[in-house]
Amino acid sequence: MVTFFQHWLNERELRDFKDFLPPFREAAEGLGLKGLEPAQSTYLAWYYGKRKPQGDFRRVVVAMTNYSIDALWTEVLEGTTPDFAPLAGTSPTALHAEPGMDLRDMKRSGAMAVRRARQYVLHTDRDRLGENTLPLLHDQLARLVTDYPRVPLSEIWDTLLDVQDQIICSLETGKHRPSQLRDLNFMAAVTAFLVAKGFNDMEDREQARTMSLLAAAFAKDAEHTGLMSLVSGLQSLIEYWADRPGDALFYAQKGTSLATDLRGTVGLWLLGLQARAAAVLGDEEIVQASNRAAADRREHVIHDDLDQLGGLLTYSLEKQRYYAVEASALIGDGNADLAAQAELAVQGFRDPASPNWAFGDLAGAQCSLALIHIYSGDVDGAAQAIRPVLDLPANFRNNGIVVSALRVRQALMTGSVRTALTARDLREELAVYPPRRPALPGGTQR
Repeated sequence: MVTFFQHWLNERELRDFKDFLPPFREAAEGLGLKGLEPAQSTYLAWYYGKRKPQGDFRRVVVAMTNYSIDALWTEVLEGTTPDFAPLAGTSPTALHAEPGMDLRDMKRSGAMAVRRARQYVLHTDRDRLGENTLPLLHDQLARLVTDYPRVPLSEIWDTLLDVQDQIICSLETGKHRPSQLRDLNFMAAVTAFLVAKGFNDMEDREQARTMSLLAAAFAKDAEHTGLMSLVSGLQSLIEYWADRPGDALFYAQKGTSLATDLRGTVGLWLLGLQARAAAVLGDEEIVQASNRAAADRREHVIHDDLDQLGGLLTYSLEKQRYYAVEASALIGDGNADLAAQAELAVQGFRDPASPNWAFGDLAGAQCSLALIHIYSGDVDGAAQAIRPVLDLPANFRNNGIVVSALRVRQALMTGSVRTALTARDLREELAVYPPRRPALPGGTQR
């Protein structure tokens, strides 16, 4: 017995993943989902009937085949010709699919109208920085800060660069009042922070480092200690994912010194960065001291202006748990208590509707949980924990997610677990995990 989906693919000689991708991409583009594609392991799970597509993947498969999911995943006898009726234009499934497409077109054209009106207001203020410009720029910036951890970077990159250009142009004209200068420098620092983070996620280290220096300069001009500390954290993050833990620890400690008198969450983030960098260096003492200090400091947090912006600029309790677990996992801890903490960290990012949700942090927490299972000898538990990471589309796989996944592969190559059949299969799947092209994600890995 095979599924009708497998029969449909075989009949069209689309069994191989490389043959399946072109028509899938064409169908995805037709639905306005350009760049969406499954991992090879996900496709194989579909092909052999182990899992059904979900979300946008389901919509694309239906559009590609013109059959319902229920029909496609019905078992049929090999060698027979199933008699399933294709979806008609008036079918419930087709009617369900059309409004989504129309709605996206409506939103796209509406966004163009908003952009045009916003450009008009900013244009009228070109000779002076009027009362409308700063609120508009601040509103755009706040949206970018919130969106960055939640959507692929490709969806917001042009807007981010456009906003940065508008802010710098406003600084360059010199038409602003003295009272507006600090706000402009503050926004310039935040946009430079986001752009540097974007370059880091695209694995362009040199551009990321350069833009982080510019962010530091704007933060200094804004005389904002929190932002200066935040940028030090970003510089630590860049070096951490570049596999330079010594430099990562240096920048984290530099930022921690700056943040000594701050009450917002940036100081906690810097302690988390210290712990992770020290874990890679094998310094368990710093790991434990940093995690304890962060836990104690959490009880006395008073949210500041950076926390109020949210997104990448705040360090939630969920993220703090993820950092603490990752640092402990990196020093090889696999005890039962840590496994429970790792489960809690994963659960903290389960709800996409949560304001603190970020797909990158969820993937990182799942990789840490997989590591902990490996260290305790539970390969099946590791495979289950990392499965959602393996199923992420290529355009969501930022550098941090890829590095975290490959750490799991490395762990599967050592110790007693390396001979397990599940470990071998998982290693092979992880070996081809890095995307074929640079990913364009935003889902953080802070």
